[in-house]
Amino acid sequence: MGEEEPRGPLELNFKARAITAAVFSISIVVLVLASKATTVIMTSALSGLCAFEFYAMLRSDAKLPNEFMGIAAAALCPIAYAFWHFNGLLSLTVAFACALLIWYVYYTPARITDVSVTLFGACYTGLMLTSLVMIRDILPGFWGGVLVFGVLVSVWGNDTFAFLIGSRFGKHPMAPRISPKKSWEGFVAGMIVSVAVWCLMPLIPGLNLPWIWAVVGGLACGWIGILGDLVESRIKRNTGHKDSGKLLPGHGGFLDRCDSLIVVAAVASLVFRLVGL
Repeated sequence: MGEEEPRGPLELNFKARAITAAVFSISIVVLVLASKATTVIMTSALSGLCAFEFYAMLRSDAKLPNEFMGIAAAALCPIAYAFWHFNGLLSLTVAFACALLIWYVYYTPARITDVSVTLFGACYTGLMLTSLVMIRDILPGFWGGVLVFGVLVSVWGNDTFAFLIGSRFGKHPMAPRISPKKSWEGFVAGMIVSVAVWCLMPLIPGLNLPWIWAVVGGLACGWIGILGDLVESRIKRNTGHKDSGKLLPGHGGFLDRCDSLIVVAAVASLVFRLVGL
């Protein structure tokens, strides 16, 4: 028997990306469908990890965020909402802001920009990802998990088809200075998939979502998902990072995987509230 030819770095990287994506996606889906409690735990962990990577990138850009308070606040957002709903989020936000002001007064190296970065990091990750818990509360039990699953599929489908179509047919770059590989052709493909997934959501038992609002939700989330990706790309470019972290082989960090989901979750929750769900 002949020896196998050694696999090149591109093949190994693709395999690593595929395995990581499968494990990550399946884990998220299982936790979301299992129960509200597992959804809260998963969202809290994701929020903390994304906040950790965000602050690490800003540290290298000569910022001095208070990582301890920022990560703690981000991780506590989903828990606060799960137990006390909006009163919990409001109380946590006020306490977090006051704690940051005390830190600013007594820690002389801190600048007001460091306070702003710390506050933004927790809101950008924890507060917005908490929308996943809000969406799960719309329907009781298992079907609430299915609704969150639908939002996840709209994000992942958008990302996947935007990449596939953009890499094959993309000729018109969207933001060449921020993310040269993103094209308008990929954007349109991602939007179509996002709308298609949202148009299936009215079939979920108990969800009174008018079809016209399903289309609106698909368009809004499709667009904002691309924006979320570009925002994180801008942060990485400004701080000199290729990836937000190294915890996910082939994908970089958790913030790299959740950049679109962070903003889509918030906008999806807003759409459902506008409908009265």
